[in-house]
Amino acid sequence: MLNIIKKFISTLIKIGCLTFFTGSPLQADGFGPIPMTLKGAPVPDVPGLVGGPDPIIINKNKAILLGKALFWDINVGSDGVACASCHFHAGVDRRTKNQISPIGRNSDLPKEFELASDGTLRGPNAILKRSDFPFFQTDNPLNPTGMPIYNSDDVASSSGSFGGEYRDAKSIAATNDQCNRSSDPVFHVGAKGTRKVEPRNTPTVFNAVFNFRNFWDGRANNIFNGSSLWGDRDPDAGVWVRNGDGTVAKERLRLINSALASQAVATALDDTEMSCHGRTFSDLGRKLLERKPLEHQRVHWNDSVLGGLAHSTPNNLQKGLNTNYYQLIMEAFNPKYWDYNHTGQFGAPPPSSATHGIPYRQVEANFSMFFALALQLYQSTLISDDSPFDRSTVDEHGVPIGLSASAQRGMDIFRDSHCALCHIGPNFTSSAVVTNGILQKLNPHAFGNSAFRVSTTTVLTSLSLTGGMMFQDTGFSGTGVTPVENDIGLGGTDPFGNPLSFSDQYLQLLAGNASKVVDPYVANVRPCDLDTQIAIDSDNPHALFFTRADGIQNQKQNTVNCFNPAGILIPTANAALAELKKPNRRKFLSAAKGSYKIPSLRNIELTGPYMHNGGMATLDEVLEFYTRGGNFATPPKEFGKIFALVDLRLAPQKRKDLLNFLKSLTDDRVRYERAPFDHPEIRITHGHVGDNSSITKSSPMNAALAADQFLFIPAVGAEGRAKPLQPFDRFLQ
Repeated sequence: MLNIIKKFISTLIKIGCLTFFTGSPLQADGFGPIPMTLKGAPVPDVPGLVGGPDPIIINKNKAILLGKALFWDINVGSDGVACASCHFHAGVDRRTKNQISPIGRNSDLPKEFELASDGTLRGPNAILKRSDFPFFQTDNPLNPTGMPIYNSDDVASSSGSFGGEYRDAKSIAATNDQCNRSSDPVFHVGAKGTRKVEPRNTPTVFNAVFNFRNFWDGRANNIFNGSSLWGDRDPDAGVWVRNGDGTVAKERLRLINSALASQAVATALDDTEMSCHGRTFSDLGRKLLERKPLEHQRVHWNDSVLGGLAHSTPNNLQKGLNTNYYQLIMEAFNPKYWDYNHTGQFGAPPPSSATHGIPYRQVEANFSMFFALALQLYQSTLISDDSPFDRSTVDEHGVPIGLSASAQRGMDIFRDSHCALCHIGPNFTSSAVVTNGILQKLNPHAFGNSAFRVSTTTVLTSLSLTGGMMFQDTGFSGTGVTPVENDIGLGGTDPFGNPLSFSDQYLQLLAGNASKVVDPYVANVRPCDLDTQIAIDSDNPHALFFTRADGIQNQKQNTVNCFNPAGILIPTANAALAELKKPNRRKFLSAAKGSYKIPSLRNIELTGPYMHNGGMATLDEVLEFYTRGGNFATPPKEFGKIFALVDLRLAPQKRKDLLNFLKSLTDDRVRYERAPFDHPEIRITHGHVGDNSSITKSSPMNAALAADQFLFIPAVGAEGRAKPLQPFDRFLQ
């Protein structure tokens, strides 16, 4: 990690930023953190993955190649859906047909589709129109007092699998798994089943390696356990390891900074996104191991990763790679995870399967680990750090000055409008906890001026306003896009009954309930690193802070280099527990319900639709939302930094300048799909034959299902494409 930091500092020196990170006081105009380049920024380290005496991965380049093939291969899904099917356009999904879900995730509201704003029917197999957006409309979109004229709880997201109950899959030729499929009770047109649609908008995978947790609700754990997304929370997780004496045993795996791997194992088996219900990774391994990667898809001869194994030659693109998945695993991973050839102890599919219940092998039983870590390494190469903003020159204080005059003004507006307080650091998000923490320790001035400071060294923050005090997970925020009942977000729980939120766990920790802490990072939080202190040294009661009248004590951790030295006081366990029991407490609240992961702003020009519900089609609509101070009053919004921006409402030029600054974050390598953003060919389902009132053709998989329509995305080599990618609204009717 030290070498990475040195590389980052070296980059800053080369572009004239040395004074910015040597402690010199900032002299720039504007309020709050100053945006900084991503070039050379430290990528969170994963100890034990590729280094050390006994690494999991012995050939990183082969693992990246394996990951790219798996990410783009339509054979991974049960019915032709690849990971890339929802991430093919600047890392997101720009499809417009059959892309609507009736409600957000984990909502108890009815799964009923809304009418569009023009009164027309919307629902399965509908085509999104420009007039559908935004999903919340007022008669004066810039004014906080505007009257609502339309509100939909639908979600614009990504269509995926038909679902069904998994039975088996062939290990050669066939793309689709053998499943008991039927028309879905929600996603259907007439009697014909349509593909199901995710209940949240698809975020970009570009730069996602910097996220401490993944998914909008953070359920993809920072710790990868080898077989599920739940990290240390999952008591049954583990991988099978061949010992030196030739025996094999299941062992716990614990790789930090691996939220991308945690996300990968969740997505591939999700029966809305990619899979039939009940399929396991051992089943997927059995299906894929002997196959040629991308056997149904053309691969460019000059693909930056896959080209060396492609059958293609210039002007003659061919399908597949000259290897198989088993061979790539053997070349990439430590043999102790795949070379035990006996069967029996790894389980077996049901006797009714086509393989008649033949037991799994070690390589099949560990396929979840191979799949997830290969995808993580591939996605770790998708770092977009060469935008006009990153290439701009800087002044003697490290402040970018090489942008256009309009974008330069827009950057100051970005800071003055408090955008930088959430979209902070080189990836423009506080969800990059590890990277931001390293950089803040190098120079805390980079993350705020004397008027305001933001702690990014901890997984929690605390906020204190006149309405009370609230704990918030770093990297998550609630802005009032939708009511909490539409989608509870970070306020959800895991299958074991534990809260997803670190804040909810921390409240229990302070109340003496250590057994309620299921993520190790929570126990390591130092109260003196929070933005706002929890308690004050006073004998008098206080409405917002704990005092001696309640019962307070010093924090148990050391106080070296505290972010907020005044914050070392905490309530006693009894005081905290008593506060938790109050029905209308004000000093011990969690901002989890209605909060979502703060997305990066890089390439934001190309990554619509926007927000967790996909309810905004353009950056102009996003800017209108923030200018009027949001849509709904939700608990975390009241403690956040979302409020009406009068200066922007009354100044069209300022809004234009801010948009130009945001567009300066677009990397042309992303815009033209140049390496590392090049890719194989992929055929992506795009609705069904017919419309949202009638299906005119049945699927060859099952007569109860609608026939698919497709988008064909051609293979692109390292040199990229001739025509640039377009913003989402260009694809709307």
